[in-house]
Amino acid sequence: MLNWAVRYFPILRVLKRRMAAGEWLLEIGSGSFGLATFYTNHFVGCDLNFPAPPRKPMLPVRCSAANLPFGDASFAAVVASDVLEHVPPEQRFTVVREALRVARKVVVFGFPSGSPGYECDREFRDYLRKRGIPPYDWLEEHMRYPFPDRTLFEGLPPDWSVESFGNENLGFHHWLHRTEMSARANRLFAILLKVVPRPVEALLRLADRGPFYRMIVVVSRRPQGGGEAAC
Repeated sequence: MLNWAVRYFPILRVLKRRMAAGEWLLEIGSGSFGLATFYTNHFVGCDLNFPAPPRKPMLPVRCSAANLPFGDASFAAVVASDVLEHVPPEQRFTVVREALRVARKVVVFGFPSGSPGYECDREFRDYLRKRGIPPYDWLEEHMRYPFPDRTLFEGLPPDWSVESFGNENLGFHHWLHRTEMSARANRLFAILLKVVPRPVEALLRLADRGPFYRMIVVVSRRPQGGGEAAC
């Protein structure tokens, strides 16, 4: 639960500054929960499958991130959180391009980035194996391909600007992996996020310091006239 808050809270702060009331959002690779854990407005969540009943207020759509069944500029904003690392490298730019196609204002990508992040996850997989615990499916997928980085966003059309910032300290990520193996810890985190979400968010900001596990890339459509939107 806390690991979702770590990666979604910074994205929600970006969206709060960029979206107006009533505008629609698309989350790519949402799974059954995604932003619905923290986001109270209706949004569309798309994924290849939904293992559990999708959580409201998400409106679920089954589809591939490489071939979205939506018209151009259908959504004010698009989010893809911890998705790109699961995509084969040769298909990642297609996913980026599709996200930009259906967005009017901004697309926010969050993903583990760099070899230190990859090694952190590899060490966690080895830790699980030593304890006789089968590695999680998502973790095995993390090990298949090198993590993406900002070079993926080079060569975008000139009407888009790109900014990025780090998310989640590597040491904190290492600690959180192991802590969330405890059901008691997960229950405590869930209670704290429900009862005192703002103080928890403030504390989690302390974990947003280098060296970083994750990168968040904000791709914004430039206003007509050539000016850049600030992040």
